[in-house]
Amino acid sequence: MTETGVAGRRRRGRERGAGANRSRLPDQRPFAQPRMRYQPTEVVSADELESIHQASLRILAEIGMNFLDQEARELLAAAGADVEPGAERVRFDPAMITERICTCPSEFLLHSWNPAHTLTIGGDHLAFGSVGSPPNIVGLDGVRRPGDREAFRDLLKLCQTFNCVHFIGGYPVEPIDLHWSVRHLEAALDVLTFTDKVPHSYSLGRQRNRDVLEMTRIARQVDEETLQREPSVFTVVNSSSPLRLDAPMLQGIIEFSSRNQVVVMTPFTLSGAMAPVTLAGAVAQQNAEALAGMAFTQVVRPGAPVIYGGFTSNVDMQSGAPAFGTPEYVRTAMLGGQLARRYAVPYRSSNVSAANALDAQAAYESVFSLWGAIMGGVNFLMHGAGWMEGGLHASAAKLVLDADLLGMVEAFLDPIVVDEDTLAVDAIREVGPGGHFFGVAHTQARFRTAFHRPMISDWRNYETWAEAGRPESAARAAQLAGAFLDAYEPPAMEAAVREELDTFVARRVADGGVPTDF
Repeated sequence: MTETGVAGRRRRGRERGAGANRSRLPDQRPFAQPRMRYQPTEVVSADELESIHQASLRILAEIGMNFLDQEARELLAAAGADVEPGAERVRFDPAMITERICTCPSEFLLHSWNPAHTLTIGGDHLAFGSVGSPPNIVGLDGVRRPGDREAFRDLLKLCQTFNCVHFIGGYPVEPIDLHWSVRHLEAALDVLTFTDKVPHSYSLGRQRNRDVLEMTRIARQVDEETLQREPSVFTVVNSSSPLRLDAPMLQGIIEFSSRNQVVVMTPFTLSGAMAPVTLAGAVAQQNAEALAGMAFTQVVRPGAPVIYGGFTSNVDMQSGAPAFGTPEYVRTAMLGGQLARRYAVPYRSSNVSAANALDAQAAYESVFSLWGAIMGGVNFLMHGAGWMEGGLHASAAKLVLDADLLGMVEAFLDPIVVDEDTLAVDAIREVGPGGHFFGVAHTQARFRTAFHRPMISDWRNYETWAEAGRPESAARAAQLAGAFLDAYEPPAMEAAVREELDTFVARRVADGGVPTDF
């Protein structure tokens, strides 16, 4: 890293003092979950929604899904599913699906080791998560490179700093300099100590799940009984579309659902590639895969918390590349919400973009994705801040831009208060025809809080903006990211808890972590 890069910026930030940066940082709203105050958009009729549901049941009954784990197939067979002898194919009677998903909870608490950051999942509550899983990072120097632990920690610091980021949605960038056998241990330690927000665990083998579950229990300082009573960590289970659930994902369901932890069941269906080119067909397949996974969580443990995940988009039919923030993505995001409401379960969607640079495409694709998710009735928003290039890189500057957008969503969801004071008839009388409201007491009392002020928007006139050097949004976002990083303060974890976590990680690392030959 050059002196003009992140390290140099940090050094100069320390020299001039974090206090100076902190004084220039924009105000934030307090940490709080927004509530959905509008009717979600319904993009198909009730009859059409029922047709999609029935098509999904036909897919599961007539075609079935491959379950690539022996224990999972045994559990399903014992529960009444039709498991093809000597094969991986499982078919489901529609009545079994209907009966099993009835035990999925409609709403539950997701606990953080900091009780102030415990989340309500479901109902009209929304929770926004960080970007998760990109292999590459674009730093504040604008250079794209493989992810490492330094970049991973920087993104965690920003996620901790922004109150509109409510949970950590996986590794904000993959720290590939950590060996694969112990990466989950070191990365989970960073998540639990650099932030005090709800953590995530990847379902990449039983032992990784068990390790992160134990670390979460230690961070919360609760016993196993309390952990099982109070969901405290989540995992995302992606079906490998079309119509397959692989062994690590199924083992993740078994480990998490058996201990009453949260499974976000999310088919990743790209219309035209891993799903039919028609949106109705793609969503019918998405729904079939989601229903099968949700039903399996309830076979493992009735009542285990599960979230219906929708992640259907399309490919560019000329190049085959994934496309995000498209009209097709928005419509399927809304349709996924309709289906989740039909089954009375919380809904997951995402804020995504296929842009390669922090430009107009990145902004409008994210705005469009957010609109589909929010008006689709999302409860659990993955990749809320920092996702770029179709998930191939994360960006600190994009994380700031997305935090700005999430703040605007929060303001959009604020209730409009209508009472004698806000109707302001007396203020209108005071000003009268032809006056202005800048100086009246009603305005002055609300001068700093009247409107949401975005961090990045520049509302100066053209001449003043030009005199300031014509600063562009991407540059302002990068500058703010640097300032927020300089002002970062770690959460206050008790020394004894940190020592217990360090001891656990050191022991498991000394044991060799997990095998990497599967």
